[in-house]
Amino acid sequence: MDYHLNKRAMEQVNAIIREQDRLRVAVHDLPGGGHAIDCGLEVEGGLDAGLAMARVCMADLADVTLKLSESHGWPTPVVQVATDHPVAACMYAQYAGWQLMSNGTFYGMGSGPMRAIAAREPLFDVLGYQEQSEMAVGVVEGRQLPDQGMMQCLRDQIGDDHVQAHLLVAPTASQAGTVQVVARSVETCLHKLMELNFDLSCIQSALGTAPLPPVAKEDMEAIGRTNDAILYGGRVILWVRTEDEIIDELGPVVPSVASSDYGVPFIDIFERYNRDFYKIDPKLFSPAEVVFQNLSSGRSFRFGGLKPEILKDSFLGQSLA
Repeated sequence: MDYHLNKRAMEQVNAIIREQDRLRVAVHDLPGGGHAIDCGLEVEGGLDAGLAMARVCMADLADVTLKLSESHGWPTPVVQVATDHPVAACMYAQYAGWQLMSNGTFYGMGSGPMRAIAAREPLFDVLGYQEQSEMAVGVVEGRQLPDQGMMQCLRDQIGDDHVQAHLLVAPTASQAGTVQVVARSVETCLHKLMELNFDLSCIQSALGTAPLPPVAKEDMEAIGRTNDAILYGGRVILWVRTEDEIIDELGPVVPSVASSDYGVPFIDIFERYNRDFYKIDPKLFSPAEVVFQNLSSGRSFRFGGLKPEILKDSFLGQSLA
């Protein structure tokens, strides 16, 4: 099925451009066509800008909302994602699998439906999806607006010097950046399942929540908090059609607790490995709790659980008694 991901996302981008003053974002024209939308670099951005980034990132195939919850041990905002197209929204589009780098210069982590045009990541071979589009729509988690180097890097990887790029940019340590990263609870779960060789086509619908941490002063601290939000506070419910035996066997290794690195704030784990993501146990990257609702059998399976004490340490330090 062709989801027309970039076309769907472009409709959301046009809405953001129309509402730029309300969203507190700034729209800049890009050389050769397209736009860079600053959602938190030189402008304030905000919660709505973060929700808009998440919806663009998932090609408007998911409902992304904020609510207040006390289930994590204290009143805290929670980012909720619900979708009936989880593989398309999260894997074809949202997954942050694209390092925008050229000639040794790292520009930021790219995500969103533009990835499906390039389709250079191995997951596109596994899942069998690619699309053609004259518009490349994406989100960049970084500290600079696109320049000529970044745009050439993007067009080189897409293989089209004339593609019009529309990029939403925010650092992790911003309101919008924090929201759009924490909106990846379902995506994180699906990627873990793919790594475990689970057939993602079995997943019919998904709903995920994760607590929204305080905005950090700098990006490294923000990376720690946003990871902790999912690793220790993320909850995902998957509606699947498969055999109960498959869920029974696979389920215990899906949540983050299955990792040997589990149990301390992410920033401590990151420092332990000298800030090398690739040395961290890959089994860590998953929500804290995963529930499978098997539509074939009517049975429900729950694995993992929340760790509010680690979230409190990560988010609030000693400020909450």
